[in-house]
Amino acid sequence: MIERLIGTMMTMVHELPGTTFSNTVERGGYDSEAKAVLTLGGRTPAGVWAERAAVQGAPATVTNETAFLVDFLPVVRRRLSRTGFTVDHVQYYADVLRPLIARREQLGRFVLRRDPRDISRIWALHPETGEYLEVPYRTWSRPAISVWEHSAAVARLREQGRAEIDENALFSMVEQMRAITDTAAAASRKARRTTARHTAVRARRPAEPEPPPATPPAAAQHRCDRSR
Repeated sequence: MIERLIGTMMTMVHELPGTTFSNTVERGGYDSEAKAVLTLGGRTPAGVWAERAAVQGAPATVTNETAFLVDFLPVVRRRLSRTGFTVDHVQYYADVLRPLIARREQLGRFVLRRDPRDISRIWALHPETGEYLEVPYRTWSRPAISVWEHSAAVARLREQGRAEIDENALFSMVEQMRAITDTAAAASRKARRTTARHTAVRARRPAEPEPPPATPPAAAQHRCDRSR
């Protein structure tokens, strides 16, 4: 609902004189500054921004995109073991964890952040420095997967009657599911190509000549009488 409201409002805004449109391609050669009619005390919003930035300095911007992203990722909490962290059957380890592993018994659960689109790494919040430590898969050869692929693989293993799920079984199932998807996609592409070829052949084929009109019965009888 919110997205729909925003979309409606932006559509209305772009109809006003002086709009900057959604991007430079849409704007083209349109002079938004010259055609602006909605101003702030006779000045355009862009002009006010420039004036304030010149006096007060430019506002703070994101300098570390990774840190900015991590702050918005979902949080899980896990204890640190001598082999690193285990999150949903997947092990994570990095050498940067060694000093913490040595005194893990004195530490509580760590705050971990994970990107649902790619769970091949996590970020562990250092309990003392407050910085995030990037921790990849313990087994680097594992493919990057999403949390949705992970959940689907776990569900499939449960359907097969597995009470316990280990990392090897999990990634093996992911590979099987990807293979099925790739095969189906290839078959669909082949079917589309075949259909396109058949359509092209039919388009090139000359039209069949129309059959001669049928002879009316009366005309046929007349010809028969004359032959006698």
